[in-house]
Amino acid sequence: MVNKSIEVLADKSAIVERATILVLEKIQTALQERGQCAIALAGGSTPKPLYEAIAAKSLPWEKIHIFWGDERYVSHDHPDSNCNMARQAWLNRVDFPPGNIHPMPTGANDPSADADRHDGEIREFFGVKAGEFPPFDIILLGMGDDGHTASLFPHTEVLQVRDRLIAVGNKSGQPRLTFTIPLINRGRCVIFLAAGANKQNALANVLGDSADAREYPSRFIQPEGELWWFVDEMAAKTLEANHRSLIIDN
Repeated sequence: MVNKSIEVLADKSAIVERATILVLEKIQTALQERGQCAIALAGGSTPKPLYEAIAAKSLPWEKIHIFWGDERYVSHDHPDSNCNMARQAWLNRVDFPPGNIHPMPTGANDPSADADRHDGEIREFFGVKAGEFPPFDIILLGMGDDGHTASLFPHTEVLQVRDRLIAVGNKSGQPRLTFTIPLINRGRCVIFLAAGANKQNALANVLGDSADAREYPSRFIQPEGELWWFVDEMAAKTLEANHRSLIIDN
């Protein structure tokens, strides 16, 4: 049974404030229990102020390791790169050890080869064998208005991958590297951030009882650890009736 919480907050700023509190709490828990914290970041506009807020804190950066849940197949200094955004908003603003930053490789001109390479890098970091899926301490996710998360887009082949950590996703013919569903579902704490009226339909279907997960891939995310949804009032307008027992209004 997934430990799921849905919190409806006033707006995007309130989402960022609440998410910052939870992420800092989970970082401290990981450091206390395991001596380090492995975080998988999301791209998009909503997490950027979250990263800026974390950068303003004083944390033992040498004990925190940064990964990404997905990446566009562009260079790391490209304006569309999730890695580039996180560096500008957070990682370049603090004394973060370069060896603790683990971007998805995009330089081989071969997405499959780079997916294989990163798959091996994560296995080596966690010390897990083929067929095993390591538990990230925190996985941050967004959700598109089509219900996708990471680069797990509706009705794409990557939704069927169950034997890898990293695979090649596809959006409109453009390759992307992405965490696979089973890797995300091993997460100790998975946090969705969703804001805006354009997310209403997808959110209702993702959190509803009967939609097809192949149509709304965020439905596949049912982690072994905690699952948090931080959504704003506009995105959540259609949720109250069906999810009153799960929702906390803030």
